[in-house]
Amino acid sequence: MNIIFFGPNGSGKGTQGSILKDKYNIAHVESGAIFRENIKGGTELGKKAKEFIDKGDLVPDEITIPMVLDRIKQDDCSNGWLLDGFPRNKVQAEKLHASLEEAGIKLDIVIEMLLDRQIAKNRIMGRRLCAKDNNHPNNIFIDAIKPDGDKCRVCGGELSARDDDQDETAIDKRHSIYYDTDTGTLASSYYFKDLAAKDDSIKYFTLAGEKDLQSVTDELISKL
Repeated sequence: MNIIFFGPNGSGKGTQGSILKDKYNIAHVESGAIFRENIKGGTELGKKAKEFIDKGDLVPDEITIPMVLDRIKQDDCSNGWLLDGFPRNKVQAEKLHASLEEAGIKLDIVIEMLLDRQIAKNRIMGRRLCAKDNNHPNNIFIDAIKPDGDKCRVCGGELSARDDDQDETAIDKRHSIYYDTDTGTLASSYYFKDLAAKDDSIKYFTLAGEKDLQSVTDELISKL
């Protein structure tokens, strides 16, 4: 089962991806981790990517897509993979699709997490980190995981907010890229949606991201 998962920052896409990884024994492939692994490992692609990153430039698709393909060809992806965080625009979607076909790699499912932009922003800015365990879920804007004042709802530890979670300008910039239906990330999602309408071997479905975590998980599992 090979999956591409789309969703804005704050939608819970990463959490759902981890759940699928454990349930179906597939690899959760995150684009950011691919860059880090290649750069840390000193691969040729990693060295080329680092040159662009060090200059503050975007890494060209001609480097990024081969990295993605190399990653999903690794042994832990033999049972399937879930690609998270790539593609981020329509051109990348077109190039990735062509590269997958050329490599003989089948794409089975594309998932789009639906979430209102303001709700997504609130979720990011409402995240709180527990000093004892960062995996303890706390968010001041989500009733189900709303902390008790400034204490972790799980263990009572001290809570804090990440600086980048409070940077509205940065959040708005990332969301402007994601919610762009002409050339941005949603445009890439819709590219695969159009493909699925013509090719019944690709399944495309949406999830209601405003629901609580368990409800989203239940909907996700039922649609797979």
